[in-house]
This record gives sequence, C-alpha cells and structure tokens, in this order.
Amino acid sequence: MSDAQDRLAALRAKRAGATATKAPSNGADTDPTKVWHKTACVLCSNNCGIEVRLDGRKITRVRGDKEHPASKGYTCEKALRIDYYQNGRDRLTTPLRRKDDGTFEEVSWDVAIAEVAERLTGIRDSVGGDKILYYGGGGQGNHFPGAYARGVLQTLGVKYRSNALAQEKTGMFWAQGKMFGKQNLGALGDFEHTDCAVFIGKNPWQSHGFPESRNELNKIRNDDERKLVVMDPRVSETAAMADHHLRVRPGTDAWALAALLAIMVEEGLTDERFLAEHCTGWDELRGLISGADIAECARKCGIDEAELRAAARTMGNARSLSTEEDLGIEMAPHSTLNSWLQRLLYLITGNFAKAGGMNLPLRLAPICGHSGEGETDPVTGSAMLSGLLACAAIPDCIDTDHPNRFRGMIVESANPLHTLPDSKRFREAFAKLECLVVIDVAMTETARAADYVLPACSQYEKPEATFFAGEMPANCFQVRHPILEPLGDSLPEAEIHSRLVAAMGGRAASTETLAGAAQQSRESFIEALGEASSTDPDVGAKLPVVLYDALGPTMGNMAPAAIMFGASMQASMRYPDEVRAAGVEGDGLELANNLFDKLMNSPSGMIYSVSEYSQTWDRIAHPDGKIHLFIEELVDEFRSLNDEEPTGAASDRFPFVLSAGERRSSNANDVVRDPDWRKKDKDGSLRISPDDATALGVVDGDRIRIISKRGEAEAPAEVTDTVMAGHVTLPHGFGTEYPDPDGEHKIHGVAVNELTDIEDRDWLSLTPHHKHVRVALEPAAG
Repeated sequence: MSDAQDRLAALRAKRAGATATKAPSNGADTDPTKVWHKTACVLCSNNCGIEVRLDGRKITRVRGDKEHPASKGYTCEKALRIDYYQNGRDRLTTPLRRKDDGTFEEVSWDVAIAEVAERLTGIRDSVGGDKILYYGGGGQGNHFPGAYARGVLQTLGVKYRSNALAQEKTGMFWAQGKMFGKQNLGALGDFEHTDCAVFIGKNPWQSHGFPESRNELNKIRNDDERKLVVMDPRVSETAAMADHHLRVRPGTDAWALAALLAIMVEEGLTDERFLAEHCTGWDELRGLISGADIAECARKCGIDEAELRAAARTMGNARSLSTEEDLGIEMAPHSTLNSWLQRLLYLITGNFAKAGGMNLPLRLAPICGHSGEGETDPVTGSAMLSGLLACAAIPDCIDTDHPNRFRGMIVESANPLHTLPDSKRFREAFAKLECLVVIDVAMTETARAADYVLPACSQYEKPEATFFAGEMPANCFQVRHPILEPLGDSLPEAEIHSRLVAAMGGRAASTETLAGAAQQSRESFIEALGEASSTDPDVGAKLPVVLYDALGPTMGNMAPAAIMFGASMQASMRYPDEVRAAGVEGDGLELANNLFDKLMNSPSGMIYSVSEYSQTWDRIAHPDGKIHLFIEELVDEFRSLNDEEPTGAASDRFPFVLSAGERRSSNANDVVRDPDWRKKDKDGSLRISPDDATALGVVDGDRIRIISKRGEAEAPAEVTDTVMAGHVTLPHGFGTEYPDPDGEHKIHGVAVNELTDIEDRDWLSLTPHHKHVRVALEPAAG
C-alpha cells in the first residue's frame, strides 16, 4: 500500500466511527433512523442548511436546519428529493478505462492513477502543459475540487481553465470589472431590507439567489410600502407577484433597460449628489442615455411607454433599491450590454453602499478570477474574462490544426457535452482529444466519451462547501460534514488530486516536514508552514494539496476540508476587523487558526464576517476609489439600438423564439439525473401560448416537433398563457441518458443543447443565446 492509501484507510476507519457519533440527535433515541444529520441542499447556489434522516444509505427525511445562520430552517421542495442525487443508479464506484472497442473496463486506483499521470505528462513533455485544458471544478455546492485541482494543474503546467461561469456570467463579470475595478467584485442586493426589489430576466421563486428567497418575496408582496418590479417575457411565479411586470418581448431587454434609464434621466430621478461624489463618467453617460429614443425603445420591446415610466418612477423614488439579473438577459441578445445597463439602474439612483441597496460583500474565497486587458485564448484569440476561457470557443480550440490547440482535457464535476451550446459540435471536437479524463460522481454524457473515468464521492460522503456566500452586513459559511461512507471505491477529489500530483512527481518537497510538524501541534504546523512558504515555491503554488497531505491526516474524516485553513488565513489577512466583529478572537495567525477551528466545529455553518454597509466603498478596486460608470467598449452597441430592429424570430423558416433552459420546480441543472425525482412535468413539456397551440392544432399533452438550425426534438405540449405568442420554453436538466431499473439506458426528455447553435452568441463574452433560440414547430407525427 502507498502512503496515500494508508492514510485513506485510516481516514475511512475514523469516519466510520465519527459518522454515527457526531450527528445531532433529538432526545435520547439511539435508533439510527431517528438521528438528524446536519448538511445542506446541493441543488442550487443558495445551499440552504438542512437536516436529514438516514436508513442505511438512503436519505428518508429532509427538513430545514433552523440553526443555519442564513437559511434559518427555510428550504424549498427540491431539497426534499436529494436522495435521487445521492443514490442514483448511474453512480460511479470504481475507476474505468476505455478499451479499443469503445467499452469500459474496471481498473484499480493504482493503475488508473499511474496511466492518467503517464498520459497527461506525456502531452506536457511533448507539446507543453498549456495544451491541456481543465474544465469544471465544482457544482452548485461542490467547490473544493476546483481548489485541489490546482496541484495537478501546477504540476502539468496547465494555463487555461473554464467552467459553467464562462458560458453564463463572464460578460457580467467583465462589466462589473470595468465599473468596480475587478471582475470578481460583484454587488449583491440586500433584499431582506430593500424597499424595491427588481429582477431582470430572473425568477427567484425557482432560481433563488439569496437566502429565504420565497419568504422574502412573500414579505415584499404583503407589504404595501415595498415594491416588486420584474422584467420577464413570461408570467413567472415572481412576475405574477409584481407591482410592475414589464413583459418584454424575448430578446429585447436592452431596449427596455435603455428606456428605463432614459426616463430616469429625463424625469430627474437620478441621484446627482451620489453621482458627483462617488462616480466618474456621469457626464458622458448622461449624454449617451439621453440619446435613446424612449418611444421607439418602448415599441421595440413591446411595453407601453406609460408602463415603463411608472416602473421607472417606482424605482427612482424608492428609499432603497436592490436588483438582480440572471440568465434571462445574460444568455440573450446584447448579453454584456444588458449587464451594464442593469447595473446602471441602481447606480444612477444612488442605491449603493447602503441598507436595502447593493453592496460588495466579503467572500472567504473568490468564485472567479480577473483577466487583464488583451488576455485571449491561444487559438481563436477570443477574450479571456475572469481568468476563464469562453465555453463557446472550446471546440475551435480543439478541432483545428493550430499548433496551440488543446490535446488533452481534465473535466471535473461537470458535463460539458450536455450543458454547453451545440452538443454536436462539442462531441465532434472532444473526439479529437488525445486524452480525456473525467472525475465525477455519475456516468455522465461526458464521462461516456472519456478515456478514463475516476469516481468521486458524493457531496454527502465527504466534507464540502460552497464559496457563493456573499451577504451584508453579516456573511456566513458552512463546512458540511460527511454523513455517509464513500460508495464503493470512490474517493474525495482531494485524495484523487493528491495521488495524481505524487504520481506526476510534483509533490512539494516540504510536505513530509509539514506533516511531521502538524502531528506535533497546530502551532508547530503554522510555524513550519511559514518557513516552508519562503523556501519551497511548491508550497504556495500547490497549497490545497499541501494542506491536505500535511494537515489532513490530523483531521480524521474532515481531512478534505484542510483547504479551509488556507481560506481562513486569507480571510484573516484581508479583513481581520470584520472577522473579529463576527466573534472570532485573535490577531494574525492566531485569528486564522481560531477561524479555522470555528468553521470546522460549526456543522450548521457560522457567521464569519460582519461589515458596515459603508465598508462597501473600501472594496472598490479602482485607485481613485470611485465607480467608473462609462464603458467605452459598449457605447457603439448602445447607440446602435436606435437604428437596430430586434431580431425576434424574423424568418418564415424559424418563426418562434425558444427559451432553452427554463427553471421549474421539476429540474435542477444536471445535479439530479434520475427522472423519477420529478413529481410532475416528467417529460419536460414545451410551454406554448393558447393562440400558438390553436394555430398549430395541438392541445395539452400532444407532442410537438421542434426544429432548429442544429437539430430536432419532440416534447409534449403544455398550453399556458404564461408565455406570449411566438415564445416557447423548455426546461434544462432533461435529455440525460439514465438506466431504468432493469438496466436499459434511455434518454429522458429533451437535451436542449441538441437545438442550440454555438455561433449564436455575444460578440464580447461569447455567451450563447440559450434564451433566444430560433425554432419551427409542428405537430409530431402520430
């Protein structure tokens, strides 16, 4: 047995004893099926705290954890069905290697690690590690893998990485970087205290996005002094509650936003004192906005001008305003422009750095990076934003004769062959890779195309956390404890990356010394870590794996959470006063150590920082400390709105606009693959307006054929007036291949990316237009 295997065996033995004894219980009942285990829901970015009961490996009951400082016992109906994730029939239990005939064979971990290391270092040594692309690194609540992968990427010399943010959010990140100084500085709304909540292309009733989303929406709806504004072509659950539902035509959000801003300028709804004291570029921006033709914008977006003016007045006169955008405007025409204009709504009205407004929160670790001007991918020259390669550029960076093309890929906790635009194009490109390694929980569509598949523990079989948390004034963080043993031979990603680094010869020279110091005491480890950081460059470059290898063995079943020691050090150095305000004592490394211990011993999560709203100004990254309102690169696009006519579905061939990827109560990305978890809408219906259904001659339940430039699909019709004529929607998360109880594999529902076209995308960020796919419809034969 290797050292790593010995350590894992010891950790598993400790975990077996710890799981049954550390979980909180109700009363003195020792029946294991009556014990409540603290953890979190992993189906969206909120990661609400929950408690679950187990019967063997089955999660039998779920309830909200009232001790969780953010969700406070709140949860939606999706969390009740997480057993379908935990116990899916396509869970991976042993490493797999592709054979020459295309099928897979089981291999041992030693064989898999050795061969993966050999294949990837072979690419590195022959053409360079920069020809290997890393994709993924974490799901909605699974963020440790992306950090631990750093050791492997450093060892291989990998320079480029990407993930789902690079097909959804990088245009937004770029815009906020221009305005606040860094692309990883994002303002979030204080919806708990706001007087006016504004949601643009977002339905928080289903997509959430802030703590206790549905509770907060109900509070706003039931308070006559508070207002709700929603811009959405659909009558979503949130739009149905709104004081102002701006029912914009699909794909025309830029005109609606331009009109709102122009009305605010024209009617004197701007906060001139705020703009003069805290912003630059207002004079130029005011002139630009005033040039928008309000009446024409209203015509083009399909909203009556009087309705736009009423909504603008509600927002402009509110004592406080919080906004949030989502994929409805980010994955649609004028994506990056939309993100800029949305931010201007709260900035020109002065709703920043205040209670109920927009603030820059502290995070234990950033969820993205920052790319400087002129950073591009090595093949197509497309802009690199937030340190990420644009997803829509990936196929062209593989399927080419360019000398810098990617030859290998590591895909972790992600399924790009199913979730990225134009699946056909991605399959063609991935077939050209010399080596594809997938690390995942389930046998996904991408795993089926891999050369090696390495099984990871589920999020309930290892410590985990999410770094999305960003609230003001108090911010919380939860390090989840494992509640189940790993399934089969699956391993936590920390262990997988540790073994790969060792097999590639990249282990930090100081690891053994640090491990010895950690066995003596935490104080000895801290002192040794400080010394090693100054003499061994691998310590900093591969810190997550170093922490796991050295500190992890002292942490029992929480070893994969060793990375949190690094996060605690970073937080204590960056904002010590805010950490102390949360009740953590100490200075310097003592403060970091105390924060780390508290994080490890707070299974319901803890408040780790407390800020004043005014401290938002301290986080602006521009040297002048001001918000830069004017984004020169988007000026021409804004001006073109006066002359441009919205595309709609302006062709006889494709007369409908499909929003591909609607959030409903019956879907949750690709996290839950078992179709049985859906209590309704099991096949993923195509929502269509009554007028369009009549014109097509279909009724509820009839199957409709959907034809796009790239593919065809069939779905049952759901006739509803929640969508307007000419607009249809399909949910995301369907169309996965999943085994029936008898082992037969079937495709369940429509895989929307069989219909999307990779060429339909934003000019700057390459964000695909998933919410604006042109299609034709006809009744399905039979």
